[in-house]
Amino acid sequence: MSSAVTENRRTARTFCRLCNAACGAVITLEGERVVEVRGDRQHPISQGYLCPKGRAIGAHHHHPGRLDRPLLGRDGGRVPVPWNEMLDDLAGAIGSTIAKTGPQAFGMYKGTAHTVESAAAGAGAAMLAQLGSRQWYTSLTVDCPALCLVAELVAGHPWLLPVPDRDTRLTVLVGTNPMASHGHTFNIPRPKEWLRSWAREGELWVIDPRRTESADVATMHLAPRPGTDYLLMAYLVRELLRDGADHAYLERHATGVGALAAAVEPFTLERAADGTGIPTDQIVRLLRKIRETGRVSMVTGTGLNFSDAANVTLWLAWMVCAVTGSLDRPGGMWFNPGYLTQTHRQTWAPRDGSAGPGPASRPELAQRFGELPCAAVVDEIEAGNLRALLVLGGNPLIAWPQPERVARALRKLDVLAVVDVIDNGVTALATHVLPAAAQLERADIPTGAELYALQSFSQYTGRVVSPGAERRPTWWILGQLAGRLGLDVPGGPDPDAGTEEALLQALYGSDHARWQALRDTENAVVTEERPYDWVHGKMPDQRLRLAPELLVRELATMRETERGGLTLINRRQLRKNNSTLADGQGLARAARPETMLHPQDALEHGIADGDAIVISSAYGELRTRARIDERAIRGTVSAPHGFVEANAAALISSDEVDPATGMPIMTGVPVTVVRA
Repeated sequence: MSSAVTENRRTARTFCRLCNAACGAVITLEGERVVEVRGDRQHPISQGYLCPKGRAIGAHHHHPGRLDRPLLGRDGGRVPVPWNEMLDDLAGAIGSTIAKTGPQAFGMYKGTAHTVESAAAGAGAAMLAQLGSRQWYTSLTVDCPALCLVAELVAGHPWLLPVPDRDTRLTVLVGTNPMASHGHTFNIPRPKEWLRSWAREGELWVIDPRRTESADVATMHLAPRPGTDYLLMAYLVRELLRDGADHAYLERHATGVGALAAAVEPFTLERAADGTGIPTDQIVRLLRKIRETGRVSMVTGTGLNFSDAANVTLWLAWMVCAVTGSLDRPGGMWFNPGYLTQTHRQTWAPRDGSAGPGPASRPELAQRFGELPCAAVVDEIEAGNLRALLVLGGNPLIAWPQPERVARALRKLDVLAVVDVIDNGVTALATHVLPAAAQLERADIPTGAELYALQSFSQYTGRVVSPGAERRPTWWILGQLAGRLGLDVPGGPDPDAGTEEALLQALYGSDHARWQALRDTENAVVTEERPYDWVHGKMPDQRLRLAPELLVRELATMRETERGGLTLINRRQLRKNNSTLADGQGLARAARPETMLHPQDALEHGIADGDAIVISSAYGELRTRARIDERAIRGTVSAPHGFVEANAAALISSDEVDPATGMPIMTGVPVTVVRA
């Protein structure tokens, strides 16, 4: 971060942490007040691009609902207290709970906002591990656990997630809309430029039930029925194994080719076309294009990850890339080792995908990736197993199914501590509210962009402004709490004696030269190094496992979607990130919780554009407004998530989950729609 001062104004360089794209930003300040935010034209990755969310950083920083001081007590009984009193009281309450009922009575939930706080990375999980509690939950299990499951089963590690090679000549986006999301597990600043470039220099295909903004710039758009993408993927793998496979690659780098072929054999062209609703000629054209190009980049996103077919579809998307020799190869899918992380030079023990035991109240929900599924939290509270919960930068009332049930459960907790930036429905239920520094008030590096960007880069930013009022960075809060509980976390026993810079260097600066280059550069550091063919050496037996038993079995038992009626699907929006900025603060044009219907469906249900409507499922109802749009596919109801007043989580259930990951099924849910 660099600053320049002119009269009463100064500017500072930083990067946006509202999503993993980590676009560069230039902040103009008068004193400690942000008066302008614009894209940084000198940033080597984003090159001046900054989406509406990023341009609203200043307004979010000065949000009228900012938490300024620690608050003790619930509802109308909340009173401001000094930090020492807050931390002493919280540590005492947690310690008392553990003394009475054991360490499993204390848990933590990490939300999206905490994920991008690099200096606090790992502190929460480390605290629970030292206490002997397994009650660690994150937004991963309500968002995209299938990604990590497939990566672990196929490649031996849950975080080996490939991104499109920059020189790809055939890019296929499945259930993802980077024009709105900037990527889900791959980070893509300037999405319009990238997508248009891929379409211009090769071909870009979009597979999505809705005609998205990304589909507008694509070479071809295929619109399958929700939840049927696996039929298309299985057919492609079947035919590519017959004609189009890179057999030399498979012989050298894979096991289970025969078992994979047997698993996809039943998936004929007729079955794929009939099940997905995609015309036969379009399916054949995609297959022909993959064969002609030889290598393919296939990327998935939220629209797919939320479905009950997520595991098998993601696996088969990997397999399309694997059988064509496109994984870890130029022109296919690239595994970014990270500028600082340098993963290709590390060693680790490959994993076999085995799961740990579930929580006491929901033993059928397995523990994976070191965490338990969020679908179990309410059951654990209702059973009396979980008595104290620390929420780090998340909003369970929006993220978890059945929000009314969640609220009742949170009220039953003896201790509900919330670390957050903005006052919200969860802080209102809390016994302890701990005001966190926002992104302009802390030092950071872009941890998500380290591994899932299209280029290998990183950036260091210092604080643009000092933490206002009595706010504190999350690493400091956790360090102070850990010290009172007799635990050790990064930052040492005395957080007041350390600095964010020293902590970040200790966490990420094992290569001193790279760290110094990063720290001494006022902008992002980019390396053109693109190592290929390194991931295979990290895998079990140095080979991809093409036919994991769990996924083969799941594919064989998949039930094809029943036709008729309406089904709920989700969508991302450009002007908010999950629940962040959902209130429209600072946005010239706010995102709205409208539900999208196809004109014919609207006509059949007597609904006009803008009508107030009620969407009902077997689990609850959602009151919102209709938006009639030909971009929707017949038979679908497209609702965005992340809104308080129109909460799509009310339509799903923590009992309807994926058996392998525990993720609530959040798309493809049968619903009815009527005028309100």
